[in-house]
Amino acid sequence: MAYRRTENVVRRLNARHDAIVEAARDVAAAGGMAAVQIVPVAERAGVAAGTVYRYFPGKIDLVGALVETVAERELEAVRKAAGAAPGPMSALVAAIATLGARALRNRRLAWAVIAEPVDTEVDVVRQRYRKALASEIEARIKAGIDGGHLPEQDASLAASALVGALLEGLIGPLAPDGIDDPPRARDAVQALTLFALRGLGVIDARARGLVVQAVLPEAGAR
Repeated sequence: MAYRRTENVVRRLNARHDAIVEAARDVAAAGGMAAVQIVPVAERAGVAAGTVYRYFPGKIDLVGALVETVAERELEAVRKAAGAAPGPMSALVAAIATLGARALRNRRLAWAVIAEPVDTEVDVVRQRYRKALASEIEARIKAGIDGGHLPEQDASLAASALVGALLEGLIGPLAPDGIDDPPRARDAVQALTLFALRGLGVIDARARGLVVQAVLPEAGAR
């Protein structure tokens, strides 16, 4: 008779898998993607290195799981914020502001899973996340165009440009020092959201009103 794992065994295995990925997340948040190595992740998770290898045969597998987990969490936050907004333009603002605010909460982790220079294999995994972020913004831009709130434009190109502006302006090497200090972080997110709306063709007074009304994620949200 073939061995069948019980539900309790499956739960324990899944819990250990998740604990290892969360440990990788903590390591990346502290030291960047280059710090995500099997031994330090195992130590952080409280397991042997061999245990990590049973779940993730190589570093690229672990990094892939880390990026996928963070991506799912961030994309869900963006969708939830946009979905709670009362209209297409406020949904667009909510998506942009949420993406920016959450990235600033943990700049090193955000940079690690999106754009930190590491190696080609890792970058292939991360490209899917960047494309997914751009697709979310693109959908909100298209809704604004369809509703007559934005001028006709290439929504895909605009979305890619906005994601690039947010990442470089908030978490990239060119981002101002001290920008992750809470008061400055809020100002920076609002400034870049306003920049995005202006670039999309929203009249300044309307853009400012939308930004002021935007609800940013609560502190401590993961």
